[in-house]
Amino acid sequence: MINADSAQLYRDLPVLSAAPSPAERARADHRLYGIIDGAKPCSAADWADLARTEIAALHAERRLPILVGGTGLYLRTLLDGIAPVPPIDPAIRAEVRGASVAENLAALTPLDPVAAAQLNPGDTTRIARALEVVRSTGRTLAQWQEQRTGGIADAIALRPLLLLPPRDWLVERCDRRFAAMVGAGAVGEVEALLGRGLDPNLPAMRAIGVAELSSFIRGEFTREQAIVAGQLATRRYAKRQYTWFANQPPAHWPRFTDPLSIPLRRWRCSRQTPSRRP
Repeated sequence: MINADSAQLYRDLPVLSAAPSPAERARADHRLYGIIDGAKPCSAADWADLARTEIAALHAERRLPILVGGTGLYLRTLLDGIAPVPPIDPAIRAEVRGASVAENLAALTPLDPVAAAQLNPGDTTRIARALEVVRSTGRTLAQWQEQRTGGIADAIALRPLLLLPPRDWLVERCDRRFAAMVGAGAVGEVEALLGRGLDPNLPAMRAIGVAELSSFIRGEFTREQAIVAGQLATRRYAKRQYTWFANQPPAHWPRFTDPLSIPLRRWRCSRQTPSRRP
């Protein structure tokens, strides 16, 4: 299995990211799990490079690569390629990343009104990215994305599978899992991250649950308040992911919609024939 989950890349968060346990990893070959230190960011392009290497190695061994995970941007970058955006001017990046999301959105509006209107006003990362690209290159991110390179979709036989269980089933599982994480050591993981004094904008520091458990560690939340806040953040993220995977991938990709705890023989799929193209 090749990890396609952005949080599970980081070795600092095995519990909070719900990474496979040692027992689970012993049952099958797992790759790209816990390989990056939390002090280092990993972009979609970085992950795609890693994934391509692992896929090629498994193909050379005549083994089947199975990508598992829910980071849609990572999968899209691997399959469709990435826009060849030149390196961002460091001074521009520092200025943009040092401003508030409201300031960046106001600056983005006259330069890229389409992106400014489409992006969530609270999406710090995507607004900053859109602004730094147009300021540094003179072209909008959408214009760069019209020419993608490095995708592997045309070179592989793809067998996609989307898991879209009932939302009430998913919500209950999310709530139960976050509470279990707190009991299994997630607080200690966050304490260790905070103790390193890392940049709060690093991906590992923005993983679901880090902010909520940080508030508990600092005494701003009770343990129960932190759990409730973490459950809410998880549900919100799950809702965004559910919507993305329900609507963004091609309609002919198979979608399983039953609860995942039922026997495999009872699973229902909207289409049984796998596809070679994304």
